[in-house]
Amino acid sequence: MAKSDDKKLVASNKKAFHNYEIVEKLEAGIVLEGYEVKSIRNGHVTFQDSYARVSNKGDGVVLMGCNIRPYNMAQNIVIDADRDRKLLLNKAEIRKLTNKTKTKELVIVPISMYFSGNRVKVELGLGKPKKKYDKRASLKEKDVKREIDRGMKSR
Repeated sequence: MAKSDDKKLVASNKKAFHNYEIVEKLEAGIVLEGYEVKSIRNGHVTFQDSYARVSNKGDGVVLMGCNIRPYNMAQNIVIDADRDRKLLLNKAEIRKLTNKTKTKELVIVPISMYFSGNRVKVELGLGKPKKKYDKRASLKEKDVKREIDRGMKSR
């Protein structure tokens, strides 16, 4: 059994918290090829402009736009770094995501990718897109908090 404290963070999507107000988080497994796991272990993964969506049939969730750079030792393999990857969720979670994305107009955004034991997991967030003024307000709050922390540290 994997403990909750033996997670090894591989990649994180910092823009997710800037562009979206994350309402809810959940964890999902991901279907990968063997060479992709080795590449992820080396940290060759980026989440820029990636998102997840429920497939048209409603039978699964797909991670799109996640770039896993090819493993340099893999030979004789045709590699598509930006291919869509299926996420492993149970039916109840898929149904819940389907309802929330359709009715509440939320977006499924990958937040981080990490190893939990030997398995690669993706942390997903249900996010509500921020308006431009919301982004400015959150940046201002962050700056104020940073200034307060600096003031407290100097004392």
